[in-house]
Amino acid sequence: MNKVSTAMAGVVFFGAMATSAGVFAQASADGAAPATAASAAAEPLTVTANIGLFSDYRFRGISQTAKRPAVQGGFDLAHESGLYAGVWASNISWISDGNSAVSAPIEMDFYGGWKKEVLPDWTVDVGGLQYYYPGTYPSGAFFPRPHTFELYAAVGWKTVTLKYSHSLTRLFGLVSPDGQDTTNSGYLDLTATYDIGFWGLSAVGHVGHQWVHNFSAAGYTDWKLGLSKDLGKNFTVSVAYVDTNADEKYYTAANSGKVLSKATVVVGLSKTF
Repeated sequence: MNKVSTAMAGVVFFGAMATSAGVFAQASADGAAPATAASAAAEPLTVTANIGLFSDYRFRGISQTAKRPAVQGGFDLAHESGLYAGVWASNISWISDGNSAVSAPIEMDFYGGWKKEVLPDWTVDVGGLQYYYPGTYPSGAFFPRPHTFELYAAVGWKTVTLKYSHSLTRLFGLVSPDGQDTTNSGYLDLTATYDIGFWGLSAVGHVGHQWVHNFSAAGYTDWKLGLSKDLGKNFTVSVAYVDTNADEKYYTAANSGKVLSKATVVVGLSKTF
């Protein structure tokens, strides 16, 4: 595979990720990677789990499952000091959709950090997140591994959160068409939730922007509007409209021709334990 096709495969991959169910991996209306945020614990140490079924796995607005359903789940550990850690997983297809020589059907996320209320209604959250994709890859330097590590920092005010994530490795295996490295890419997002106050409904709004170092054409903005309903017994059903302005030529699955960045509606059902 030449450098251009390697870059395309990398872009198709990283565009396919977002936020999902749990205490740290908070449930989102579009099915996606964990939001890595700790909740206040009633006990000194708490363990929670989550599982969810979504019609699509959208990460930062891009489908990770070629617009097919995803089963996701994870475990979280939180301490009253604010320290937390967790693991989360989902089925994916974007890697093999971009290169049929690869078999990597699972994404695993390992994360940890510290989150605390520093002033009334104001919280700070800092940590690191490792995206890991176990599987079988072609040998040789022509196929960069997609595993990615990001540091993140967030500031929250009530139910509004501003977060920045910065990659310390190549961004999901991506290189530019001329072979330049994408380490030091960044993602900034603003998310707000609102309890509507009746029928157990909550609304969520999100906008984010992905910068790709040394490959600006692959950068884009994504946005989401959604609703979730508390069904009781820790079950939640959700629906969200997700869209991006990504350049389709960089976010199209090579094997199927599916455009992974187009607008869609994602529905999901999740449960926490």
